[in-house]
Amino acid sequence: MLKDLIKEADTVEAAVELAAVELNVSVEELEVEVLQEPQKKAFGLFGGTPAKVKVTVKGGSPAEAAVAFLKKVLATMGVTQVEITVKEENNHCTLSLEGEDLGFIIGRRGETLDALQYLTSLVANRVENAYYRVSLDIGNYREKREGTLTSLARRHANQAAKNGRKTSLEPMNPYERRIIHTAVQQVEGATSWSVGSEPNRHVIIGPSDDNPVKERAPRRNDRRRGERRERGRRNENGEYVIERPVREVRQFVPRSNPTGDAADFAPPERTLSEKENSATLYGRIDL
Repeated sequence: MLKDLIKEADTVEAAVELAAVELNVSVEELEVEVLQEPQKKAFGLFGGTPAKVKVTVKGGSPAEAAVAFLKKVLATMGVTQVEITVKEENNHCTLSLEGEDLGFIIGRRGETLDALQYLTSLVANRVENAYYRVSLDIGNYREKREGTLTSLARRHANQAAKNGRKTSLEPMNPYERRIIHTAVQQVEGATSWSVGSEPNRHVIIGPSDDNPVKERAPRRNDRRRGERRERGRRNENGEYVIERPVREVRQFVPRSNPTGDAADFAPPERTLSEKENSATLYGRIDL
């Protein structure tokens, strides 16, 4: 990306606007040096010179452009009392913010901080039209978050290496997923991979292909929870046979005929008591 440019126009203001359009920046981001003032033509026909200006984009380095943009955004958010420390490396800089009541800039699980970091990186990459990485940090949040993710990855990796089961983690950004993959690689018998699409792309931790536990790990639908696994043995052909106890089948005896067959047994006749014979029917009228 060009940092300075010389432009001519009828007026100084018009020349500056043309330079801003060509550099793809706003007029406020330019430093203007007037090389020549415009002069009108004599009698409207002879002589006259246009205005000539030299403009330079403010913020000579990507880090300076990132700091300028960050301060402008923070001021819009109502944060004015903030100190920004810049640590530059090869094609990378870390901007550390210090001040009071900056927790809301981090957001839920660093989502606000990540979004602000992404926008700042776009501004820094426009300076030299090359890849330049910018990292934002507040109160060593990045370091603390990295330690938390590393512990989480190792714990699930050890479980996967031991019992052969997979674990699906919550959606994360590419930077945090890279931390998970790096930590899992240090655990023998475990591996990790990413699935899904942004912003719901997440990491799954499971047993590696060379882990012997992977073959005998029980599946979710193999048996119901709380149900005992039936024991068995292998026969001569190597097949796994489940041994079940043989239960004695009892002969069914009907309750209505407990003493004999239906052919030679008849139920007793119904008898009525004297009270039943002498009783009158309720509601009966004899005419």
